[in-house]
Amino acid sequence: MSFFTLTPIEIDALRLSLWVSFWAVAVSLPVGILTAWVLARLNFPGKSLLDSLIHLPLVLPPVVIGYLLLILFGTRHGIIGVWLYQTLGLIFAFNWKGAALASAVMAFPLLVRAVRLSLESVDRGLEAAARTLGAGPIRVFFTVTLPLVAPGVMAGMILAFARSLGEFGATITFVSNIQGETQTLPLLMYQLTQVSGGERGAMRLCIISVAIGVLALMVSEFQAKRFAARKEG
Repeated sequence: MSFFTLTPIEIDALRLSLWVSFWAVAVSLPVGILTAWVLARLNFPGKSLLDSLIHLPLVLPPVVIGYLLLILFGTRHGIIGVWLYQTLGLIFAFNWKGAALASAVMAFPLLVRAVRLSLESVDRGLEAAARTLGAGPIRVFFTVTLPLVAPGVMAGMILAFARSLGEFGATITFVSNIQGETQTLPLLMYQLTQVSGGERGAMRLCIISVAIGVLALMVSEFQAKRFAARKEG
């Protein structure tokens, strides 16, 4: 077998990683945009505390985040998880939905920061002009503000997607390492490094992870330069 030929287990892990990362970004995107707007445009008591809580996953060990998610969303004793299971039959612990939740939490600060920086650079005069023409706040946001911050939103989505692909600590703590259910690329790579003869597979997954990460950073940088050029123009 060629070095670059993926095994069925590796293909499953790659497919699951892409699926989990997609849902992590899709679910967190609306909340991230709203949160970024609140931080960029509003002043209120506790704003600094909210900002700190949002960025907490960047400074805490991922295992801590995973443990907190287990406490909150565990099926048996989770504060929120028990209610979700009894009310909606929704289970996060030890399945791919939990992996998506863990990835979303870890990637959320990157998404919010990218969108917030874009919002803070928007010319408020354009929004004011739209309001003087009779547009309401919601219409101004969707027709003026959102198109202006679209490059920042795109950059945030890309960074969040790449971060979700690389999530390990919170995922393995919250949903364990279950083949075909929660075993993403980082988890499988860790498993391969622990068994004899798994070096080739671990190296393949390492190359794939590095390639995806470099591509994501390049696209994000391109979007940032495009946004800067657009602003100067």
